Amino acid sequence: MTGSAETRADGSTASGGRRGFATRLTRASAGLVLGSFTAGAEMALLVLAAPAMACAFVFSRGRRTVPRVVASGAVAAARLEHRRLAAFFGHREAAEYGPARALAYLVLRVPVGLLGGAILILIVYGAVVGAALLASWWITGDHLDDIPPEPLIVLYVAVSGAILLFIAVQGLAGVVALERKVARRLGRSPLAEYERRIEELSVSRAEVVDAVDDERRRIERDLHDGVQQRLVALGMLIGRARRAGDGERARELLRQAHEESGRALEDLREVTWRVYPAALDGEGLRAALETVAERSPLPVAIDYEPSGRSPHAVETAAYFVVCEAVTNAAKHSGATRVAVRVTATGTADGEASGAGRGGAIGVRIEDDGRGGADPGGGGLAGLARRVAALDGTFTVDSPPGGPTVIAAELPCG
Repeated sequence: MTGSAETRADGSTASGGRRGFATRLTRASAGLVLGSFTAGAEMALLVLAAPAMACAFVFSRGRRTVPRVVASGAVAAARLEHRRLAAFFGHREAAEYGPARALAYLVLRVPVGLLGGAILILIVYGAVVGAALLASWWITGDHLDDIPPEPLIVLYVAVSGAILLFIAVQGLAGVVALERKVARRLGRSPLAEYERRIEELSVSRAEVVDAVDDERRRIERDLHDGVQQRLVALGMLIGRARRAGDGERARELLRQAHEESGRALEDLREVTWRVYPAALDGEGLRAALETVAERSPLPVAIDYEPSGRSPHAVETAAYFVVCEAVTNAAKHSGATRVAVRVTATGTADGEASGAGRGGAIGVRIEDDGRGGADPGGGGLAGLARRVAALDGTFTVDSPPGGPTVIAAELPCG
């Protein structure tokens, strides 16, 4: 018997999703209502603080611009606002407010909060008017403005009400975005921002060292287990051929040695290619990716958009992201095809780019395999570290059943 709740691929249910949406909507509405009240209180605080600050500035001859009582109130109000944003809107960024920064935050935040309150009042007013209109049409019979509920009138009112409600909801979403943006801009001091950046660079440097060390060990393993073993076998075949008394046996051993030398050369070429493809230097990222597609056992479709060359480090990172993703798809995913898309974003001044400084290179690899790729695995984790070293972003989306999508964005400057 089929249950009432529709089961989705990720195990959640449609009814659960609706309950989650209703919970988020209720929480956001409560946050906006509370924010409109706190905006009124903060406006009163700013009005009272203005003469106190003017007096402090005059009598301290400019040495103290924020009186202690005003500073305490502003900092406390800013911290309360930050907790409200975290509780109702999921704003998780840490904040540190000094007196001047807290006052600046309140000055910017108060009009935003009042705007949210005004939109909420308009929504409530519209709901009351709509309810009164419906009651007059079909319950009391005392029609507002003496307009009976004819079909065209009902349709006109319904469409107008829906449009106004949509605009009001968009306005509330904009208020939430503004609240979070103001908190993000003024909630973190420059010193804290520098410290955060230094911490990120320290972690990135350590991860780059680990990635290089992993790469070195992989190369050593490939040389030891592949090329070296074939060269040993080649030497043994040649030695046996020299000691063979039978000419026919010697020719057979030399034939085997010749074949083994070819395999050793192929292994050495493979290792060299995995270390760094020569095509990347001479012909660019497009040619290197086309070679990856030719060498892959799976059909690989490449959609390449950039028109120019990117910085060397960016092209190298993009190449290894694609190469590792295609290799994983061929070895582990059971995929039958892979699609690679390389895009370019423009520079800050709007100039079309794809390679120049100020833009970014986006790489997206999708296969139709069974999914379940582990982002913490050695290969993918190494790619994430390589991308992070360039201040890029790296994501892996691989639900059970597939498809697997690996994406990276690499800034060019």
